[in-house]
Amino acid sequence: MATQATPNLSQPAGSEHTAPRRIWVEVLHDWVTTVDHKKIGLMYIGYALVFLVIAGFEALLMRVQLSLPNNHFVSPQVFNQLFTMHGTTMVFFVGMPILFGFGNYLIPLMIGARDMAFPRLNAFSFWISAFGGLLLYFSYLGASGLSGAGSAPDVGWWAYAPLTARAFSPGHSTDYWTLAILLSGIGTIGTAVNIVATTICMRCPGMKLNRMPLLVWLYLVMSCLVFVTISPLTAAQIMLMLDRYLGSHFFDTQAGGSAVLWMHFFWIFGHPEVYVLVLPAFGFANEIIPVFSRKAIFGYPAMVAASVGIGFISLSVWAHHMFTVGMTSGANTFFTLATMAISVPTGIKIFNWLATLWGGKIHFTASMMFAIGFLFQFLIAGLTGIMLSVAPFDWQLGGSYFVVAHFHYVLVGAILFMLFSAFYYWFPKMSGRMLSEKLGKWHFWLFLIGFHVTFDLMHIPGLEGMPRRIYTYEADRGWMMWNMAISCGAVIQTVATLLFVYNMIWSYFKGPVAGPDPWDAWTLEWSTTSPPPQYNFAETPTVESRRPLWDLKHPLDPDSHYE
Repeated sequence: MATQATPNLSQPAGSEHTAPRRIWVEVLHDWVTTVDHKKIGLMYIGYALVFLVIAGFEALLMRVQLSLPNNHFVSPQVFNQLFTMHGTTMVFFVGMPILFGFGNYLIPLMIGARDMAFPRLNAFSFWISAFGGLLLYFSYLGASGLSGAGSAPDVGWWAYAPLTARAFSPGHSTDYWTLAILLSGIGTIGTAVNIVATTICMRCPGMKLNRMPLLVWLYLVMSCLVFVTISPLTAAQIMLMLDRYLGSHFFDTQAGGSAVLWMHFFWIFGHPEVYVLVLPAFGFANEIIPVFSRKAIFGYPAMVAASVGIGFISLSVWAHHMFTVGMTSGANTFFTLATMAISVPTGIKIFNWLATLWGGKIHFTASMMFAIGFLFQFLIAGLTGIMLSVAPFDWQLGGSYFVVAHFHYVLVGAILFMLFSAFYYWFPKMSGRMLSEKLGKWHFWLFLIGFHVTFDLMHIPGLEGMPRRIYTYEADRGWMMWNMAISCGAVIQTVATLLFVYNMIWSYFKGPVAGPDPWDAWTLEWSTTSPPPQYNFAETPTVESRRPLWDLKHPLDPDSHYE
């Protein structure tokens, strides 16, 4: 006799369909409301990676447009929008968030703390920054009003006056740009406050300032720079809004204002911002190069002094971006000397990294290969920067593609290469899985080739007089061959980046289990599980040297305990 299944009366009908949905809602609620520094760090990184793909696609469209003379792949207006959105996105919504993401994740772990000093401020800073990026891209929908088609800003990522005046930029596209940067600045200052407070007040017992990991030192200097540089930018955004809507004339030259005033305010932020972005990259190099050289960093005190020196000197070099506006000879001389002076502490760092490599047992992992690529490319970027620091040379090339090549040598050749290195190094700690070394090395070589094809060759049309910020050019200028090759290099970089994205996704699900310390490293983040528990450390660690984990692994090593 057949029996009839008895329904489960403890669950309502249809609950088998709602249970997975409820789990997803709970997971989403957990991430949205979290104050855990590790989750906030991962959200910063994920958010920045999404915008990296978007900004990379915008760059690719521009390179297609410039690959041939008299091309009409996109219109001049669309090209200017792509130009503005690419630059703004890369600086404010890729570079800053991804570096703050690594800082959020790593700093408490490296100093033996259980969280950031102000967890709720940490969450607020992330969400206000994220809203700024979303607001910028909402301009595509709402910049002409919700009833209109919308238009992205087209004033360049520097937004020079008078391009931002109502007469030149009607509608609300510039307003979206202004408010997005303003909100991003609020989040940036909040995170910088948190990093400084955490570093100064939350270090574990025994971790004196002269025992802190160099990465933490670099983030401390970078956060202090943020305090000084974001404020003028915020003030400039407020003045711009007053000009546009309340009848003030800060930047309106026809009413007694000064367009050069905007340039001063912007570059007081803009040039130190390069060091805000590159100092964490230096910090990554300070941690990764010694581990894969199997040597302690050479010249720890000199590295700290050089980092602080870069922070101070970087505040006095902003107007080397303005040699072409007609400053006085005294101002030109001062900013030339200041720009050359900053090469001294930077050179100390390069020599110390090379001295760390010298005689070491180098392990050529994907992470180390990107770090070595960074050393070579940052040196070239520094040399072209010294060339541009000479005012007469800058008068000739300041408005050419030579500057674009130099700038991208810093942002891509130095910062992005070290970010890739950091991903391969700390991905096991964040996910518990190892990235594929084979795919990582393919990623390195493809990206290296694409980078040099693009940005090495970009110097040549710059020397031949190709201006920046142009939509197209005539066939008789002799630039077509170079631009076609540059665009091909951009495609190679795109393929390499997609390979990196595939590597991360595949490894997250199927990569080998990492364990707590796959690199045999010596800083505190590798002493806990991968990924770390919510509380980071079951017991607050105590350190006695700059390499606390090495001390635990080698207690009888006479060279282990050192200051």
